[in-house]
Amino acid sequence: MPIAFPTPDEAVLGRRGEILTGLGQLVAPEALIASEDERRAFETDALTAYRRMPLAVVLPSTTSEVSTVLKFCAQNQVKVVPRGAGTSLAGGAIPQEDAIVLGVSKMNRILDVNFENRTARVQAGVTNLAVSQAVAHEGVFYAPDPSSQLACTIAGNIGMNSGGAHCLKYGVTTNNILGVTLVLLDGTIVEIGGEHLDSPGYDLLGLVVGSEGQLGVVTEAVVRIRRAAEGAKPVLFGFDTSEEAGACVAAIMGAGIIPVAIEFMDKQTIEIVEGFAKAGYPLDVGALLIIEVEGSDPEMEAMLARIVGIARKHNVRHIKESHSAAEAAAIWKGRKSAFGATGRVADYICMDGTVPLGQLSNVLKRTGEIVASYGLRVANVFHAGDGNMHPLILYNVNDPAEQAKAEAAGEDILKYCVEVGGCLTGEHGVGIEKRDLMRFQFEERDLRQQMRVRAVFDPAWLLNPAKVFPLDNRLTA
Repeated sequence: MPIAFPTPDEAVLGRRGEILTGLGQLVAPEALIASEDERRAFETDALTAYRRMPLAVVLPSTTSEVSTVLKFCAQNQVKVVPRGAGTSLAGGAIPQEDAIVLGVSKMNRILDVNFENRTARVQAGVTNLAVSQAVAHEGVFYAPDPSSQLACTIAGNIGMNSGGAHCLKYGVTTNNILGVTLVLLDGTIVEIGGEHLDSPGYDLLGLVVGSEGQLGVVTEAVVRIRRAAEGAKPVLFGFDTSEEAGACVAAIMGAGIIPVAIEFMDKQTIEIVEGFAKAGYPLDVGALLIIEVEGSDPEMEAMLARIVGIARKHNVRHIKESHSAAEAAAIWKGRKSAFGATGRVADYICMDGTVPLGQLSNVLKRTGEIVASYGLRVANVFHAGDGNMHPLILYNVNDPAEQAKAEAAGEDILKYCVEVGGCLTGEHGVGIEKRDLMRFQFEERDLRQQMRVRAVFDPAWLLNPAKVFPLDNRLTA
């Protein structure tokens, strides 16, 4: 069955003109999008199989404007879907017909950088990559690096607790955020955390990161910036099978070695990516690992020697070190373009289950079996070092039968991830995609407790209401 959306509130739809008039008094004319043609650009996100036309789109420029818009929506019982850049692969920013989209794309400034404290205060609409670019001249960077980092915003990263290739060593968003400015549904502006490394009292920051825009709208963030390593070197390791590559990853991590990144690609992905990026990937292997080490030259050589030794025990067939900045960039260009390159070949659903490292080989094998049982193809590319699987299930989005098969295959894969001790999502969030699987991950009492916490912030369920929790049995405050 297709993913369900709530039935739109006819009373709100009937007041659309009145609502638009009210919003028009709160923001500049160019910040309110009302025409059907212009709203269509916001009807979906990166989960393009689903789309809904929003009631209106509001693009504030300041925290104060966000506050007045939210207060107005709360008073008028209008639902709000927060949106960063719309790169969510789980449908986290897909709107509803009776909801406005509140986008933060105009809030895109770096407000302050404190190199002594290694922090930067940024508006939430700043892109992920822009943070590192703004501080690179001082030899520092912002660590989380999703594949969509050229486009995705800090707001979306916070909402979904995004990771990236280098999260193996440096952690995901929650490990790199020190504070946020959060606007609550009633318009209250609160500061949580700050430039200090830890805050007294309850860990409200940990609650906000990963909350998918259901507790409030983040308008600013204090992020941690880190000193870049002396050097870095990505190395390609090719194996005959995905199972051998997966076993090698588990052995490396089991030996206590923590590279800065371990990325995985299977044969299907290698062929797709190489045809697009011309990264120099070997085409005669069944699976590829990109393992990056960093530090001084002696440190990198010592770590690589240990990794190569383990790889040889797992029948590695191909080893290629990068010996220049150009070669290193080519290796990462291939990995970073994997999703886009795959989109040139077929439509796909990108899953996001996370499994224990010791289960990698098993889950890779079972993933192939599951997808094949539906008569479809799968391309695996993911963050192997922390077991964050990203199988891309290839299908034809214009064929409803194929879409149903792809979604069923994805559901089976995620269930299997949970069965072997993993979880439904590592960095993409729940959105609408995994919403109805939450009961497979959590017992009813666990879900009810989560909903109680959510309802404290938003008793009427107006903030991103179709996401995360199953649509039935929702608790209010």
